[in-house]
Amino acid sequence: MIERAGDVIPKIVKVTQKLSKGNFTAPKICPSCNAKIIKEDLEQVAYRCVNPSCPKQLERGLLHFSSRGAMDIEGLGEAVVIQLLGRGLIKNFGDIYRLKEQDLLGLELFAQKKAQKLLNAIEESKKQSLSRLIYALGIANIGEKAASVLAKHFGSMDAVSNANESQLISIHEIGPVTATCVVGFFAQPQARSLIEDLRKLGLNMKQPKSQVSNKLEGKKFVFTGEIEGISRDQAGEMVKVLGGEVVSSVSKKTDYVVAGENPGSKYQTAMKLGVVILNEKQFKEILND
Repeated sequence: MIERAGDVIPKIVKVTQKLSKGNFTAPKICPSCNAKIIKEDLEQVAYRCVNPSCPKQLERGLLHFSSRGAMDIEGLGEAVVIQLLGRGLIKNFGDIYRLKEQDLLGLELFAQKKAQKLLNAIEESKKQSLSRLIYALGIANIGEKAASVLAKHFGSMDAVSNANESQLISIHEIGPVTATCVVGFFAQPQARSLIEDLRKLGLNMKQPKSQVSNKLEGKKFVFTGEIEGISRDQAGEMVKVLGGEVVSSVSKKTDYVVAGENPGSKYQTAMKLGVVILNEKQFKEILND
């Protein structure tokens, strides 16, 4: 049974036994690390492994950390992460930044050029914004939007990590559940240790005061197709700098759809809904006006 949470997000409420074939019994032991599995929240259907060092959780955490919306480390995909974990070269997020060329040359299909390309991507990721780093940490209920809100409101990782629930709830976009998750995450000694480790490794811990104006405040943008000279992520950051918001799907509430080369179905949806469609030139003119 699924309900629409917040008018948008599908939420699984329960399994309807009468429609299920046979009896379903939730697993009690994690198939990866043999730790106990529990159901943390009676209002949710998810069963979770309680072991923070579970190999599969670490694997998925590393993939999330390096993903495009987070630290955007191109080349650190699933096959590479699995090999690095298998060889004991990575045990936490910080170990990504300790990798040497010799470590990578021992992996399958890695020659010097490919190894150096990945190392360059890792080094470049240190410059990512605070909002991306917060999102990359994998805090429960913290998506890209919430991470951006926290980074802009507090301005530094120290301020975010030391915020209490009342301070967090006072932010319009942050609710009680999200606030509890943030405080709970940073209350963990291992989380504090990780943040300090990443700081020493040179990762950016502050949100630059780069918003030069609010001229796009309240405006929702959707991107489709390839924009010449910049990536979609870079284009999105430009919109956010001017107070705008980047959303993933087109609706009647969308203000602009920016269509680059080879636009997808979002372009057709925008046409049907009468949403303003901007080409690359028009988009850049709005930014530079």
